[in-house]
Amino acid sequence: MKIAILSRKAELYSTSRLVEAAEQRGHEVEVVNPLRCYMNITAHKPAVYYRGNELNDIDAIIPRIGASITFYGTAVVRQFEMMGVYSVNESVAITRSRDKLRSLQLLARRGIGLPVTGFANSTMYTQDLIDLVGGAPLVVKLLEGTQGVGVVLAETHSAAESVIEAFRGLKANFIVQEYIKEAKGSDIRCIVVGGKVVASMMRQGKEGEFRSNLHRGGTASVVKITPEERSTAVRAAKIMGLGVAGVDLLRSNHGPVVMEVNSSPGLEGVETATGKDIAGMIIDHIAKNACPGNTRTKGKG
Repeated sequence: MKIAILSRKAELYSTSRLVEAAEQRGHEVEVVNPLRCYMNITAHKPAVYYRGNELNDIDAIIPRIGASITFYGTAVVRQFEMMGVYSVNESVAITRSRDKLRSLQLLARRGIGLPVTGFANSTMYTQDLIDLVGGAPLVVKLLEGTQGVGVVLAETHSAAESVIEAFRGLKANFIVQEYIKEAKGSDIRCIVVGGKVVASMMRQGKEGEFRSNLHRGGTASVVKITPEERSTAVRAAKIMGLGVAGVDLLRSNHGPVVMEVNSSPGLEGVETATGKDIAGMIIDHIAKNACPGNTRTKGKG
């Protein structure tokens, strides 16, 4: 097959590993910067062009769409879908997972465990919002934040009020969540491929840091997850409609709770921690589901 990886940088670990895994399995692979693509949006012959050439021989795509380019990146994915090209993650599933508020509402509707979460528009209800999540300490998250940026732990009631008022003053969209003290600054990242958890790692925040993101100095180690945690991760990915997902869980006193479902999970941390060939598993999943001549996505994303 010919596989296109939609990524802005071919040298990124995840992108280069996917290229390596695809080539090892005899597939032709090309890294395509989605921001350099342009499209002919027509009913009869939709097309995607890249560097002056029409991309008309692609069997499958792997979207590695960064949060900052979600709008244009998912437009390119949609165009490939119009052309009948298989996408490991469909455009609607990517946009669904990128909207933190929408994704939490969808997960809650299907009974997935979540931290108690509050959302309001008016400053009139700041006190009610704080009380709603059980008071301080609590976590305030920008809806547009990624990799731990825009996530603030308010340890006191007055700090919570100040952070909320500051975010409101910036006209930023944010949610307020209960702080899961028992997690002790750690979370579990489960990698789900094709409806199965293929790897999991525990991420631990550095000393004095409640965020466990590896980009912020956190460390990763292998962890054995429980059947309930495995089921929660698989269900969360399915609800989002993602063929490949990184599901972040916290171990709370009332069972596993989902923090986020990521449509472009990084591979470096989990492959290093577990020694597993996650990139190869993703390519094998594509080969199984996007056979030549049968590449159209299922439209369930």
